[in-house]
Amino acid sequence: MDAHAKTMMFYLPDTMVNWPWPRAINPHFEDVKIEVDAAFRDFKALCHESQEAFDKCDFARLTALAYPNVPREHLRIGCELMNIYFIVDEYTDIENAAVTKEMVDIVLDALHDPHKIRPEGECILGEIVRQFWARAIQTASLSSQRHFLDSFTAYLRAVVVEALDREHSHCRSIDDYLKLRRDTCGAKSAFAIYEMGMELPDEVFYHPIVAELVECIVELILIDNDMASYNREQATGDENHNLITAIMLELGLDRSGAMAWAARYHTQVEKQFISGLAQVPSLGTCTDILVKYLDGIATWARANHCWSYESQRYFGARGAEIQRSRIVPLLPKVNCNDTSSVAKVNVVDLSNIDAAVHRE
Repeated sequence: MDAHAKTMMFYLPDTMVNWPWPRAINPHFEDVKIEVDAAFRDFKALCHESQEAFDKCDFARLTALAYPNVPREHLRIGCELMNIYFIVDEYTDIENAAVTKEMVDIVLDALHDPHKIRPEGECILGEIVRQFWARAIQTASLSSQRHFLDSFTAYLRAVVVEALDREHSHCRSIDDYLKLRRDTCGAKSAFAIYEMGMELPDEVFYHPIVAELVECIVELILIDNDMASYNREQATGDENHNLITAIMLELGLDRSGAMAWAARYHTQVEKQFISGLAQVPSLGTCTDILVKYLDGIATWARANHCWSYESQRYFGARGAEIQRSRIVPLLPKVNCNDTSSVAKVNVVDLSNIDAAVHRE
């Protein structure tokens, strides 16, 4: 293989080969997916082409993998939340910080008053989030609602900071990037789905050892997500908010070298989580509930990894092939400014790009 060919692909390490939590999927997946996908399409948040690309991402599958044991209603709420993360991502990734803050303020207002009718002509994110939260609060424990609002607000605020970085083409150092990414990945608020049927008091939820374990899983999720999404993001021009880019710039590594560095860091965090589990103290009547919660978030790390290859979000139709070979062909740059007259947001369909490359 010549030098040019080597630069047109990179090696993607398998980070989860030793993770003790196996793949599992919620038995209500297929039924709930049909319901949630249909309800989301009714919002008409995307043009036809972008909606088709959005559907190929199969966010309901991610939810079912992440919450294999939750009841049907909580799976439905989780699916709606997953759609929210990714539609917020699609809407804000093309905007400056000022417009992004306007969108975030709309979402926060909908969360704090889910029974208020949204103003006519408002960004559709408000109504999407309003309906989600109005459903969620019907069955979610009060402690899970409080923890969700705190972490989801931190996520939204971080999205505005990300937009400001993007506006100024700012690339962060590895440490600074990780501080921001721990919030922009949204994982902490996603964990609230596990909590909906639990009562975890603050003294348990914010216990230093528990908080450290949660941070470990957040770290594993963001590392795996950034490794898997790097190719998509470098193709669409959004690679500055990615751990692989931060590593390449700070340490002077190529793509494969940066991937290897990220994989080593992943291994360190895995060990930290496993050792931390052994240090969880007995917390009285909450101990069994806490064990269930920690087992759930550990499953999230496996789910995120599996979904990256099972959906078409990051690898188009070649997920299974890349999972076997670990070799990722570098995608060409695409023009994301060709937006539809029906909707400003343009969701990139990687399967179409990949197919076009192979025809050439």
